[in-house]
Amino acid sequence: MLRGLGNIAKLMGSMGEIQSRMEAMKQTLSELKVEGSAGGGMVTVIATGTHRITQVRIEESLLVSGDREMIEELVAAATNQVLEKARQVAAEQMSQMAGDLEIPGIGDALSRFGFGGMDETPSGT
Repeated sequence: MLRGLGNIAKLMGSMGEIQSRMEAMKQTLSELKVEGSAGGGMVTVIATGTHRITQVRIEESLLVSGDREMIEELVAAATNQVLEKARQVAAEQMSQMAGDLEIPGIGDALSRFGFGGMDETPSGT
């Protein structure tokens, strides 16, 4: 139990640094662009790392076809793909931040909020 109190004390002492890093990460993610596409690139959706859709492009030939159902399906597929990419980018950023802080148990805590794999070393490092 005392070990747990030490971790809490260390976490509380690091709150200013955590808050500062979270703000910086939020800014970075808001400037980051990710892209999803469907239908062989006939539909492309651009979003930020904070899940804000900034652009949707639909090939003219698809619009001319008049196939509303296909257009809707492709837009949904491209949007789902870009949002998943944005989620992955945010998780990688959280993982990096958590690893840099070296606070015992922070990875487990963040994984409970949907940022899985925080204790794993990112591939390629």
